[in-house]
Amino acid sequence: MNPKVDQFLDRTRKWKEEMTLLRAMCLNSGLEEDYKWMHPCYTLEGKNVVLIHGFKEYCALLFHKGALLKDDHQLLIQQTENVQAARQLRFTGVGEIQEQEEIIRTYILEAIQLEREGKEVPLKKTSEFPFPDELKEVFATDQSLEQAFHNLTPGRQRAWLLFISQAKQAKTRYSRIESAAPKIHAGKGPKE
Repeated sequence: MNPKVDQFLDRTRKWKEEMTLLRAMCLNSGLEEDYKWMHPCYTLEGKNVVLIHGFKEYCALLFHKGALLKDDHQLLIQQTENVQAARQLRFTGVGEIQEQEEIIRTYILEAIQLEREGKEVPLKKTSEFPFPDELKEVFATDQSLEQAFHNLTPGRQRAWLLFISQAKQAKTRYSRIESAAPKIHAGKGPKE
């Protein structure tokens, strides 16, 4: 047991009982307990398998390679259309977790097996993401920004493409590009 997870649970006001129960299931599966991204994370030989996190309306087990799970019970949820690999099992109470305990354990064990086998989720390439017209126009007049963008890691490029293209109006997309330029030149992503 990781003392940082103990501290996390001690500070948790919402979903404490649910998260404690999910923690026990993860620990009983033989996974190692870590604390990453400010949440309890369970790993196999240093590889992330499942994360426990809470939201306003639910708490969840997030399977890092959830897209590969069989999901025989049709319980896994893709948080947003842009999430490629991870899937969640969501819960709104202890009773729900207790009722589904065997199913949850099956999902955890399957996730462990996928990790042991070295399975990987095939991810979309950056070139498959929509490229906003406004960004193309700015690149046509600012080649240093274009070069800086292409020097970013693929993950940072995708993050910027999503951030810019999610704006509904062209005016907002241009504004986002303008505010993003210094970070792009600095080699950073939107949340850095």
